Amino acid sequence: MILIIFDVDGTLVFSEKLDSKCFAATYQEVYGLPFPTIDWRKFPHVSDTTIFKTVIQEHFSREASEEEEESFRQKFVANIIQNRKKTPAEFKAVPFAKQTIERLLEDERFIVGIATGGWKAPAIVKLNFVNIPVEKLIVTGADGKVSRDDITNETITKARKKHDNIERIVYVGDAIWDVSTTKNMGLPLIGIRRKGDVEFLSDLGVGLVLKDYEDYDAFLEGVFNVSVPK
Repeated sequence: MILIIFDVDGTLVFSEKLDSKCFAATYQEVYGLPFPTIDWRKFPHVSDTTIFKTVIQEHFSREASEEEEESFRQKFVANIIQNRKKTPAEFKAVPFAKQTIERLLEDERFIVGIATGGWKAPAIVKLNFVNIPVEKLIVTGADGKVSRDDITNETITKARKKHDNIERIVYVGDAIWDVSTTKNMGLPLIGIRRKGDVEFLSDLGVGLVLKDYEDYDAFLEGVFNVSVPK
């Protein structure tokens, strides 16, 4: 069997950074201070846990408690849902992402997982917005985990507990941090660049970069043959 692990933002769902802006707006609403940046490359790790804790440390010279993080997470989710109600078209699926997930789930050769740098609750909300069947997926978010390596490893661990015959693992992602994660972990990577700037990931050594999931055969070929980024 092959375990296929998808990132969420930019890989399955896109919102033109509206979710990132919502994160920043929620922080300002809760703490009364401007959020420093939504350029996630500025943080030690691209995970909601690390981003939140880093900014709390910078602003207040202390660690964020688990209760504080959970309270912020709940407010963040509520704000995402509220923004979605105001502008229903904000969060969209990458073309043919839903159909691809459904076809993979119907194929006994594959196990489908999610490893998102975001917290699990907002990720599920966004996947639900675009009708991707979350209940059938192995989903891991940044809750309690610092790095994307940690998140991906947990998805793999969950999958192996359910299936002892996984022979290959492939990651699907859209960003530079997906390249670094898969290089670190020795995982093959299929790149997704919705805007068509496939050279962004190709130049980073990704062997297959697609604009979307319309060509299912090309995607499957990558699942079987793509390698670890060079």
